[in-house]
Amino acid sequence: MTQTTNRFFDELAKIMTGATGAAQGLRGEMENLIRSQAEHVLRDLDVVQREEFEAMKAMARKARAENVKLEKRIAELEEALTSFGKGPSKTP
Repeated sequence: MTQTTNRFFDELAKIMTGATGAAQGLRGEMENLIRSQAEHVLRDLDVVQREEFEAMKAMARKARAENVKLEKRIAELEEALTSFGKGPSKTP
């Protein structure tokens, strides 16, 4: 009876190992299917991808920095122009 019991448990272990492998394979297939469907829905909704969003964010940050520089330069030029106009006039 001992040998029969050991054999029974050996067969049961093999079945459980096979079931575990099948379950893991099924899980992977389901994840791929869900991911594929989610990507399809997002494409249909015209949702921006993360990479595109980050690129636009960087471009906006650079444009804001450039605007600050240009505003400062315009203020300096206006001040210089105002100072130039206030200087002593040289009329003949």
